Amino acid sequence: MGSGGDDALLPSRRLRRGLVKGMMTLTGAAAALRKGSLKSLQLVNECLQRIDTYNPKLNAYITVMRESALAAAQACDKDAAAGKFRGPLHGIPIALKDTIDTAGARTTAGSAVFDSRFPNEDAEAVRRLTAAGAIVIGKTNLHEFASGGTSAVSYYGPVRNPWALDRDPGGSSGGSAAAMAADLCLAALGTDTGGSLRTPASLCGVVGLKPTYGRISIRGIVPLVWTLDHCGTMTRTVEDAAILLQVLAGYDPADIYSAQHPVPDYRKEMKQPVKQMRLGIVRTPFFDHIEPDIRAAVDEAIREVIAMTRRATDVVLEDQSGTDLAGEVYAYHEELFRTSANRYQIPVRRTLQNGAEPRAFEYVKSWRTVMTLRRGIDAWFDDKGVDLLVLPTRRRGPEVTAEALERAVSLQQVKPILENTAEFNVLGIPAITVPCGFTSDNLPVGLMIAGRPWAEGQVLALADAYEKATEWHKRLPPLAPDTKVPSLPPSNAAI
Repeated sequence: MGSGGDDALLPSRRLRRGLVKGMMTLTGAAAALRKGSLKSLQLVNECLQRIDTYNPKLNAYITVMRESALAAAQACDKDAAAGKFRGPLHGIPIALKDTIDTAGARTTAGSAVFDSRFPNEDAEAVRRLTAAGAIVIGKTNLHEFASGGTSAVSYYGPVRNPWALDRDPGGSSGGSAAAMAADLCLAALGTDTGGSLRTPASLCGVVGLKPTYGRISIRGIVPLVWTLDHCGTMTRTVEDAAILLQVLAGYDPADIYSAQHPVPDYRKEMKQPVKQMRLGIVRTPFFDHIEPDIRAAVDEAIREVIAMTRRATDVVLEDQSGTDLAGEVYAYHEELFRTSANRYQIPVRRTLQNGAEPRAFEYVKSWRTVMTLRRGIDAWFDDKGVDLLVLPTRRRGPEVTAEALERAVSLQQVKPILENTAEFNVLGIPAITVPCGFTSDNLPVGLMIAGRPWAEGQVLALADAYEKATEWHKRLPPLAPDTKVPSLPPSNAAI
């Protein structure tokens, strides 16, 4: 992978063997662009060709920014020819979840409510990406307003999982994960409020990183729950995630949720030795009712990371009951819902109706509980004598999309589908999911590694060590131009 032996190939041949075959990483492409053996225009055109072929099957993108991406690629190539590189992502095509504002380009949040919304400014994360030379190639599909754990409930139709087109990719950042897994971009951004980035990354077999709360600015991102919202990355490798995080991390004084904390060299920290790290295995309740194939893959992955590190201890996280911040969801939507309730999808409309009258004292108590847990998490790690936590990213594989839609619009109690991820949003600590195996149905399984606040370097280091010891991240979805798309039954999820 990366910029190894393929560097000797002609760029056009390397693209066929590289990106099309899933072996072109962000790191490798950046090195080739710097070396001059690859042009950004080639890279963007290759992504656009793959989008033309596979997006009709996956429905990963809502908006493809073809003209602006090609123009940006030409500008990047011109600068590169003059020896002027804008940053570490110079000429790299990146996809954005369609909750992330782009100036002059539609940002819909997957909803009819915002079908003609054109922001005036880029989100701070987008500003940092483009300043580093990245090219925004498009805006990806999602569960409407990021308000759910699938990517089936969208005004623009369900996203499909590249590993099995009858399956949901998870959500809410399912379009970003599907685009990344199918090589329709070289990296993607998503958001994570209760697992909305790590869940689809796991179910689509890519690397998903949610950093510490406040590490990446969320200014200019359509919120779900401000106190829990994180912006994060989806990439092919852990090193790619470190490069992206380096660009995105840092204090934003205009974002009241942004934290002023030093930004280290993440690629350097990623190379730290892991043999003295102490692991906490979070078994209860994160292994309860886990599917057998997922249990087997995760157990084997845990054995491997234990062998790399100093020791492992079973631990139990602090109780997180009383942390319901649903009032924040309604706070953002109050005016929109009052004037445009009929434009929301049924499941999201129902969520807002149920949260229309949150009691202030209950919200305040929940918010204080969250802050108390965050304040005490460093001491918890010290008390348990652990540096990192490991557990399954999910206990179940991806749902059949038709069943996900039926469940979403039913009047029955909705089953939890973010069952292993939400606790880490409450705690605000960094967590990454990396591919760790496959089920008997050839569906990806993810291993989650989490650390104390601001310990992204340790999290990346163990994830990178595991990735280098395995081959799971190199396996590719069985997509081909003639892959048939299964039909979906009519649904009243969209009206």
